[in-house]
Amino acid sequence: MTDQADGPLAQRRRLGEWLPRNEAHLARYRLELAARARERGATAPRTSAVDELARLINGDPVLRMDMTRAIAQAREEGYVLGYSSIDELMSIIDYLMTYAPPFSETSLIHCPLNAVLDWPMCMPSGSALFRDPALNAQLKRVLNCWCGFLSGPHSREHLNTSPPEGWFCAEADQRIGLSQFICDPDEPYWGFASWNDFFTRQFRAGERPVDEPDNHKVVVSACEAAPYNIQLGVKLNDTFWIKSQPYSLQDIFTSAQPELARAFAGGSIYQAFLSAFNYHRWHAPVSGVISSAYAVDGSYYSDADSEGEDPGGLNDSQGYITAVAARAVIVIECDDRAIGKVGCVFVGMADVSSCVIEALPGQRVNKGDELGFFQYGGSTCCLVFEPDVIRGFVPQPPFDDNQEPVKVNARIATAR
Repeated sequence: MTDQADGPLAQRRRLGEWLPRNEAHLARYRLELAARARERGATAPRTSAVDELARLINGDPVLRMDMTRAIAQAREEGYVLGYSSIDELMSIIDYLMTYAPPFSETSLIHCPLNAVLDWPMCMPSGSALFRDPALNAQLKRVLNCWCGFLSGPHSREHLNTSPPEGWFCAEADQRIGLSQFICDPDEPYWGFASWNDFFTRQFRAGERPVDEPDNHKVVVSACEAAPYNIQLGVKLNDTFWIKSQPYSLQDIFTSAQPELARAFAGGSIYQAFLSAFNYHRWHAPVSGVISSAYAVDGSYYSDADSEGEDPGGLNDSQGYITAVAARAVIVIECDDRAIGKVGCVFVGMADVSSCVIEALPGQRVNKGDELGFFQYGGSTCCLVFEPDVIRGFVPQPPFDDNQEPVKVNARIATAR
């Protein structure tokens, strides 16, 4: 490999702090990963899911061509990848299957595979490549493999108080506020059984009270998330992939749910994004009965063409990914018939695409009850309302990327 830690350094917005803004830091990180991967690869066989990914790409001439060209295009632009071939990339991905993210006060890299694929995925050859269904199906298996590691006891390497990488050190505590969560500093690993157990940590009783629990007109935030967008008069079908990333209901709910999508045509959407440091469980924004709950397989590293050759494109494609990314859809038939249905769409992105649904069809939920959670992260969530239901939203644009998140169970809208 001939990668050097120089070349163009793009400074982009990085919503939610899943990756640092500094491209030079990411370049050094990729080179470090590559060195560790070479060392591990010399002594350990590949994980079966990664071996299957390599066989898929190398066995399909179009996938092999597009991946090879995407890598070459990124390197020709001068970007530091840490790899120059498909085989070297596979070795890095394999190393990440036993990787638990350390804390960093300034340069947290919570999505390591996203950091590795950052540039190839937004090159011309990468656009079609990372939308390929077969590739995404195998990437899902790879991410599930990593999720399995993060759900086991060997993932607790950084669950300690040692700075600068321990998640319980003073610097981390300032960002997380550990006292809000159920944990015990006197227990090994503070009582967490795994990285995922820590990441899906739960608030102590009373930390996030439900705003006006008996007032059905008050709609609360389903996630601890910062407002991203509000759109009125949402269309059943729209060209979400071209410019301004409008919402396309039939694509969000999928073609298998045409009646459900039509129920929301002309309605409104509230979208918010999650931070790497925040709470990652979902809660019911209204009281009612779950009428639909299903997972949608989708893409993991596809960004909107309108973002161009930009490593932050995936992060900036929040509207686009509601229609193409892996996601969980939960629909609540509200107790207040004037509100009707409320669609809750929890969208995974890149490495953080494991959506676990807990509330099932037929189950009654009260406002504030838990619906499910993101494992090893989260991305963005949408609340979808029928036409003429919402009198007004509390958060109002323009939204600041750096603003504090709206607390889960806090009021975000009032119904008519």
